[in-house]
Amino acid sequence: MKRTSMVATMILAAGAVSAAPASAQEAHEATLAGHAYLAADTFVPIPDDAPDALAISAKFAGPNNLRTEQLETIETSSFMSADGAPRLTGADRPHAGQPVQGFSGIKPAGDGGYYVMADNGFGNKANSPDAMLMVHKVDPAWERGEVELEETIYLKDPNKVLPFQLTNENTENRYLTGSDFDPESFQIVENANGETRFWFGDEFGPYLFATTPEGVVTEFHQVKVDGEIVRSPDHFALKLPTEPGGSVDFSVRRSRGLEGMAASPDGKMLYPMFEGPLYRNGSYEAAQGGQFLRIVEFDVSEGEFTGRSFKYPLAQNGLSIGDFNMIDDNSALVIERDWGEGRPAKACEGEPTPNCFNKPAKFKRVYTISFDGVKDGGFVKKTGYVDLMNIKDPNDNAVLGGQGKGFTFPLVTIEDVHMVDDRHIIVGNDNNYGVSMGRKLGQQDHNELILLETPELLQQAMQN
Repeated sequence: MKRTSMVATMILAAGAVSAAPASAQEAHEATLAGHAYLAADTFVPIPDDAPDALAISAKFAGPNNLRTEQLETIETSSFMSADGAPRLTGADRPHAGQPVQGFSGIKPAGDGGYYVMADNGFGNKANSPDAMLMVHKVDPAWERGEVELEETIYLKDPNKVLPFQLTNENTENRYLTGSDFDPESFQIVENANGETRFWFGDEFGPYLFATTPEGVVTEFHQVKVDGEIVRSPDHFALKLPTEPGGSVDFSVRRSRGLEGMAASPDGKMLYPMFEGPLYRNGSYEAAQGGQFLRIVEFDVSEGEFTGRSFKYPLAQNGLSIGDFNMIDDNSALVIERDWGEGRPAKACEGEPTPNCFNKPAKFKRVYTISFDGVKDGGFVKKTGYVDLMNIKDPNDNAVLGGQGKGFTFPLVTIEDVHMVDDRHIIVGNDNNYGVSMGRKLGQQDHNELILLETPELLQQAMQN
């Protein structure tokens, strides 16, 4: 069958709807071809023209978000710990400088390196007003098992493009913080004038915004689904009710906004994907008993959502996606994962203690999906996957967590995936600095990147 591009297929199919998700998919082997990490305790100084208050970060990340100025006096534990059995990470707060953490999107830099995008900072809007929003350029030195930090770009809004009040509203450069946005997805495309733009998908609004390669905001958009703006509890237009028992109308659960975002190969369209299902008519969206996630379409040159959307079927209710990037015109990579951390072999037996994993990782996959023949409103087709909990390592390439000739990636928030070539993909984690511990008990997770050789997965995807 002659293959048409994803963009052309969607335009021709506008208005038509397919009814049921496709479930056929094939498991493929993955072999660890490289492993490197950036140490969790990696910090960068603030820019010379940034407010002095940003020189110490995580001041408001303690109990009740009260200010704490004394460095490293707030104990941190994994946010996946069982009640009464905190697993301390040792990454105590506040910090001198800004931690390099939270990799929640990845794009090739064109020279063997990668741009990785940091997320909101310390977990939520209230505790992150001193977490600067950044993009880092890194270079994984696979032969040494190290990730080299080459450059940091700080996001800012000096031209007052953003319509809502910022944490640094009354400063000259208006550097953005984790109280302004929670960026979770990232693309690099050219606009109609041939200018490079970094595009970010956010969870707070959810919002979509663009910057120059220097981090200066140029565009801002509220997110529309089926022609209507959708909002989370953190959207700037929503307020707490005046009377007890009042309701606030929103359809996006907090921290379930735009987690993944692909771009068409020609850069004309962006495809933001929600992390969780939308709440509509009294329940979360589902079909035939299974929850699905919305993928919406945004026209870069027009600066508008087109109104078209697609549905991604979750393998199990309650799972989340971590990243979403195209392979070619019709196929893409998607991380789908549970909320577990740690190897099942070290799971707690009986009552949870700090010396075991109370909710170990079980479901961590990279799927390939196909848009070929999928109509507006229809379900994308899952075509294959690799299991990140079952990776072969015959050449002992693991630098952390190796298990003989095998390797697992049991980290809670795996949020980076991209095709490297027709045989390899790169995968990385958001290490949630201070509050994630999936690799080693008693130790904060590092920022890891793994290079996986999985030619059959990619070849099958490109043939569908």
